[in-house]
Amino acid sequence: MPHRVVVLALDGLLPFELGIPQRIFGRALGTETGGRGGKLYDVVTCSVRPPGPVRTDADFSVLVEHGPEALATADTVVVPAPYELGPVFEEGRLTEELAAALALVRPGTRMVSICTGSYVLAAAGYLDGRPATTHWSSADHFQRTFPQVRVDPDVLFIDDGDVLTSAGVAAGIDLCLHLVRRDHGTAVANEIARRTVVPPHRDGGQAQYIHRPVPEPQFATTTGARAWALARLDRPILLRDMAEHEAMSVRTFTRRFREEVGISPGQWLTQQRVERARHLLESTDLSIDQVARDAGFGTATSLRQHLQAALGVPPTVYRRTFRPSADTVS
Repeated sequence: MPHRVVVLALDGLLPFELGIPQRIFGRALGTETGGRGGKLYDVVTCSVRPPGPVRTDADFSVLVEHGPEALATADTVVVPAPYELGPVFEEGRLTEELAAALALVRPGTRMVSICTGSYVLAAAGYLDGRPATTHWSSADHFQRTFPQVRVDPDVLFIDDGDVLTSAGVAAGIDLCLHLVRRDHGTAVANEIARRTVVPPHRDGGQAQYIHRPVPEPQFATTTGARAWALARLDRPILLRDMAEHEAMSVRTFTRRFREEVGISPGQWLTQQRVERARHLLESTDLSIDQVARDAGFGTATSLRQHLQAALGVPPTVYRRTFRPSADTVS
């Protein structure tokens, strides 16, 4: 049976955010020999009330055909940002109507928020003692309202296992693609990204999108160095080499890189090498040693350590999951 994703439509929602889960999960198709497989997700939208109209932040409402009972059928619940829930934002507590709806969610259900939908998860207690993110402009207020949550305002999303939160609006696309990648591998996620005309994996965090009132004149970028590094991931890449490629000092390059990408050059390189290794494990029969060399990790031991840290599984288990017909070579 397809994985059931239930999207909770609350008054004041953004129509754009409401459409993200349907667009990403609804387009996920399995791969079968000789053709396309069936749908991997069953996506439905529900309200906290009986079926009927739900207000948006635009000049129209949406007609939702499922009531809160749909939440009891969910494997994953997605909460887009709502803008008409005063008690949630002002006092950090659920309304009676919303509390009753969320009480229908089965234990163990995966909970996901987009943008300030994180307020709903926090008010319901899902984020107590856990890391979470939200739109950068709301991060300080979110932390004051829910001091028990470990707020990270710089990232695009946070995957904490069965609870995931994303930053503002379009970061919901990043998070949903990440979930497809986690559930079914990079090939399925990349195909959805291509059809949606979005990058399958955006670099860095939302720090790069925060407005800075006084931009530096003649602001140089690190784009060329990133393209240069991506073309030679299988070789050693030093920070000074990337800085020299942009004719910057190491200190200036590191600062500019973090401003543009949201993470350090070293963290970015590791991310890109992990993605390269995942692609090779899924799409080729190369030995683990060769995958490690082609991805730039050098040795199978280093690859295992980095994949375990990033994904929680060693290369052989990852390949067996997403390329079950391949002969794994350790």
